[in-house]
Amino acid sequence: MSSLPIEAEVTGNVWKIEKKIGDRVEAEDVIMILESMKMEIPVEAPCAGTLTALLVKEEDSVNEDQVVAMIDAD
Repeated sequence: MSSLPIEAEVTGNVWKIEKKIGDRVEAEDVIMILESMKMEIPVEAPCAGTLTALLVKEEDSVNEDQVVAMIDAD
């Protein structure tokens, strides 16, 4: 297994975290939702695997390309 970073695509705020550490996810599952300029932007799993780390919490500010979570790929 290899650990992969999941990055924010936009600068914004963490509005809602949908998954928790240890959850099994499939490719394109929504990990969290960011709010940017009154739009909701989903952060999706890049591949199937297990979510191993959440590096932000709800209401945190994030920058574009910031690593917000880690996943162990299958």
